Amino acid sequence: MLRVELATQILRLRTLVALGCLAALPVVAGLATASSAGKRLEGQDGLFGAAPYSALNHAMAGLEFAGPLLLPIVVALLGAAIGSADRDWGILRYLYVAPVTRGRLLAGKLAAVVVATAAAVASVALAGVLTGLALFGWHPFHVLGGANLSAAATLGRVAAACGYLTLCMLSIGALAFALGLLLPRGAEAVAVAIGFVVVASILNGQAAQRGGLLHAVAVALPVHYWQQWPALFTPSAAAHLGPGIAVQAAAVAVCAGAAVLVLHRRDPAA
Repeated sequence: MLRVELATQILRLRTLVALGCLAALPVVAGLATASSAGKRLEGQDGLFGAAPYSALNHAMAGLEFAGPLLLPIVVALLGAAIGSADRDWGILRYLYVAPVTRGRLLAGKLAAVVVATAAAVASVALAGVLTGLALFGWHPFHVLGGANLSAAATLGRVAAACGYLTLCMLSIGALAFALGLLLPRGAEAVAVAIGFVVVASILNGQAAQRGGLLHAVAVALPVHYWQQWPALFTPSAAAHLGPGIAVQAAAVAVCAGAAVLVLHRRDPAA
């Protein structure tokens, strides 16, 4: 089932175009800042300010830029398509007759969501590295206000950042997948998933200012933790990713459980 899902969903023109658009972001950003190679971007701090120093600097800045909204939109699109496409095409009942057990179908689709999410993150990271390599060269990872990172430290933190961001995006991918099984049309699932991200982001911003009940609600949502990984590249390296990992894993588990209930409690082909 995983092979079928990859062939019918991940390799579709729509998916390839979406991943290509993500990959174009660091390319365009690199061309726009090529004149600042080896220098700090004026008026920018953190990963954005250090982007022109090296290929990996540029790649991490690209991930930070895409992470809050652009990556979730693409991942939600892919997750909803994987969840709803068979019903939209009218072939879901035929899969049951084939026979394909509902458990096997669900496992294949969930695995495809994981692959699609990882591909979305990797497209930005890889395009960022290649663009940065061509424009800025391969140099030690520069930290504004701190010492350059060693090669081992850089690779370890880059791997941790990419893994954490993939898990964060998987939470919205799993939500869109469950909605794709539940709602009548895939477009509705995408709209609801993206609406959730937008509302949760606004709530998170308001909670940071007001605290209280808003803060208590915000910290229970996965979006609250999506932008914690850039702390891996601060001089203090005081990144506390544990709570974020736990919340993302819980969100994925809840959405996967909801998908199981949808497949086993009713006919999603209806």
